[in-house]
Amino acid sequence: MAETTKKEKSGYRAITRYLIASPSKIRPVADLVRRKPYPEAVSLLENMPHKGARLIKKTMVSAASNALNKDKQLAEDMLYVKEIMVDDGPRMKRVWFRGRGRADMLLKRMCHITVVIDQAANAGANAGGAAKSRKAAPKKAEK
Repeated sequence: MAETTKKEKSGYRAITRYLIASPSKIRPVADLVRRKPYPEAVSLLENMPHKGARLIKKTMVSAASNALNKDKQLAEDMLYVKEIMVDDGPRMKRVWFRGRGRADMLLKRMCHITVVIDQAANAGANAGGAAKSRKAAPKKAEK
């Protein structure tokens, strides 16, 4: 289902193609887990009732296993979701018969999901918010 790929500058990737699901229904789910640490993203997707959550999770687990297989020194805690892209695929056209001899066209939409997972240390400031440091506001002296 998911294709294996090689380590590039952009991390470890997995692509799932020709999924029969509308991309517009899957994109909001992808937006929730983008740039999050891998364990947190997987636990979020496991607890969501959407079909898209199941599809994204399968692709994300494949990308993580690609990363762990290529680099034996990595652990799951060191990974974060760098990119998730949900692209349009082809559309299956079906005839929907209507009253009085008419017919409408049903479009069954497909999508391609691409997940890129990278090591959190390589991310710098984009490591799921883990590397961002916020300075505490100075407290005012009491009188």
